Amino acid sequence: MRYALMAAGLLAGTVAAHAHAMLEHASPGAGATLAQPPKAVVLEYTEALEPSFSSVIVNDANGHDVTAGPSSASGSTMRVPLKPLGPGTYRVIWHAVSVDTHRTEGAFSFAVSQ
Repeated sequence: MRYALMAAGLLAGTVAAHAHAMLEHASPGAGATLAQPPKAVVLEYTEALEPSFSSVIVNDANGHDVTAGPSSASGSTMRVPLKPLGPGTYRVIWHAVSVDTHRTEGAFSFAVSQ
């Protein structure tokens, strides 16, 4: 029994060591339609991020960058300021590297109504 508990403990440690920074919450959210344009996109992850290797960009429907400056990461949150947005659909593209060096990436869209 003692060895079974030790093995279970070792396996639990292995799972935690191989965790990735997964997107937990986004503002604006994926698929959201907003009456007012956001001033920034804020992404929250399940793990702390490595700021030097994590980034987010936002493009309009024509593929033009609408960010107003570089993205930044602090702890488990990444943020990018936006230029004033008009009505339309916008695509958020992110790359996150957790402090344990695991990389995740993804994309989603949101819309601004008239």
